[in-house]
Amino acid sequence: MAEFSLDLNEEQRDLRDWVHGFAAEVVRPAAAEWDAREETPWPIIQEAAKVGLYGFEFLATCWADPTGLSLPIASEELFWGDAGIGLSIFGTSLAVAAIYGAGTPDQLVEWVPQCFGDVDQPAVAAFCTTEPEAGSDVGSMRTRAVYDEATDEWVLNGQKAYATNGGIAGVHVVTASVEPELGSRGQAAFVVPPGTPGLTATRKLRKLGLRASHTADVFLDDVRVPGRCLLGGREALDERLARARTGQRASGQAAMRTFELSRPTVGAQALGVARAAYEYALDYAKERVQFGRPIIENQAVAFALADMKMEIDAARLLVWRASWMGRNNRPFSAGEGSMSKLKAGEVAVSVTDRAVQLLGGAGFLRDHPVERWYRDAKIYTIFEGTSEIQRLVISRAISGMQIR
Repeated sequence: MAEFSLDLNEEQRDLRDWVHGFAAEVVRPAAAEWDAREETPWPIIQEAAKVGLYGFEFLATCWADPTGLSLPIASEELFWGDAGIGLSIFGTSLAVAAIYGAGTPDQLVEWVPQCFGDVDQPAVAAFCTTEPEAGSDVGSMRTRAVYDEATDEWVLNGQKAYATNGGIAGVHVVTASVEPELGSRGQAAFVVPPGTPGLTATRKLRKLGLRASHTADVFLDDVRVPGRCLLGGREALDERLARARTGQRASGQAAMRTFELSRPTVGAQALGVARAAYEYALDYAKERVQFGRPIIENQAVAFALADMKMEIDAARLLVWRASWMGRNNRPFSAGEGSMSKLKAGEVAVSVTDRAVQLLGGAGFLRDHPVERWYRDAKIYTIFEGTSEIQRLVISRAISGMQIR
């Protein structure tokens, strides 16, 4: 019988230290600047590509880890550096995950390299699923895809909201309804190649946090893509739709399948933000002297830091468990993927809030990074499924009932 251990292996430790070094030496020193500029940090993306941190080879190596821990380990370290820059580097992976999860081998070969570009001229990709009237309610998606048999093309029309890298991406992966009467079971995902006419985006949206990461609304006006751009192919889609029409259980729909793959990794990103704030607050509490002694010697401060550390470590265990389960094809029978993202996101919010409080007036100033981490943390209770949606997924899983 194999010995149980929570120790990281040598490759995982090396990965952690390598990404941490990049985060400390390249990302952190630039974080405040790019947050203030609210622009995509292309020089840092290029630097990540040069060292091998940005590209499919890196993702494939992480995904190949039989424990499933490499990607959450790397994510936590990179986002410890800065969440906005981290998402600029890792945001492409969501589109890649959609292609990887639903695409054929030929589609992987054709589209994934185009998601990243090359070292000299890196590119980014966008996964576009949320709509103005269809956020958590993916069954209300209005973007429509209609097949044109005469040209073997799909014609896409609709609007997507809050798309990471929307408009500046080369490759856009877009979810659309092909049979609206089937709700979420009648949806599919399409690759929109670089330069395709009809796809436009608004200006970069201005956000509370993650300001170095580009977010925009994307509009599709008679966007025509070749038949080969339907992820998974026409035969697989027809089989899935046929099952849905007869009431058979579908294997999953395009957007939710991608989110299921990514939720533990998103939880790891939140952990990175939380850990950064905790470590900064701990150091500050050791150095800040009031009434003749460091404030950490006050029980109220020490207990707050103890709770912060405990919650971070507890959330990490949930993230690691879900990552291991996902990699080893264990079903999330109790919503374990949602548990990991829910807990980590709420821990990030609570820990950064406490960090600001522990620094007092200094925590409210941009002279200290905790105010930026505080702003960045909030999104982790919102995107890729709000905390309320995660609770819904978990409650449905544990009850076996269609709770609304």
